[in-house]
Amino acid sequence: MKGDDKVIDDNKVSKENEVEQCDYICVHEEIIEKVEQQMPSDEMLIDLADFFKVFGDTTRIKILYVLFQSEMCVCDIANLLNMTQSAISHQLRTLKQMQLVKFRREGKTVFYSLSDGHIKTIINQGMEHICE
Repeated sequence: MKGDDKVIDDNKVSKENEVEQCDYICVHEEIIEKVEQQMPSDEMLIDLADFFKVFGDTTRIKILYVLFQSEMCVCDIANLLNMTQSAISHQLRTLKQMQLVKFRREGKTVFYSLSDGHIKTIINQGMEHICE
């Protein structure tokens, strides 16, 4: 074995992947009560989970990045991302339903843009997190 080869200690790897647990059961009633008062309703948490699911698709992320730069029509987004207009329209429909994008009509052309600045903040914070 060469000097630069690494030996993997199976015990160390399994301990690193373990979830730490208390050594004994002790319920901290004051903490639980305080947190319960601050917890949003299940309905709100479901809506929040659905909101974040939208960010789980690479195409939708690409579309949002495109719309950071400029308001664009479906034809231009499809051309830029080398995708069909149908595929882009499908993703824009999802983004619109989640109120992440808005549109305006100019003659026969429909232009899409980000609904508000929060979307850019969310994406930027996600990028900052993965770049750390």
